[in-house]
Amino acid sequence: MAGVTLMNNQIGVVVAEVMDRQENVTVKHLPSMIRVDCVGRMDFVYAEISEALGEEPDFYNAAEFEENMSTHYGKMIHMDDRTIMFGNLEEAAEFIGDMLPPVVKK
Repeated sequence: MAGVTLMNNQIGVVVAEVMDRQENVTVKHLPSMIRVDCVGRMDFVYAEISEALGEEPDFYNAAEFEENMSTHYGKMIHMDDRTIMFGNLEEAAEFIGDMLPPVVKK
């Protein structure tokens, strides 16, 4: 699993609504925050979020994401058009072409 905690404000509510459209994503509204959790992978696609906010396509970006997010767990990858969260480190490593540390045999 992977997830983020968003501020419960105007932007956070809209981001949560967009993310709730993904089948593997669960959104939980709490008094002071919004939990957005997934099984596997979830993509915060900036253009979709900008459109839902009624803004220009490039309004929502990694800086806006970071400003509204207070905590996260899982592997986070910022790209030009989205932020991706992975619950599985190996899947994230394969995505970015990274090398995992070697397995130590005992």
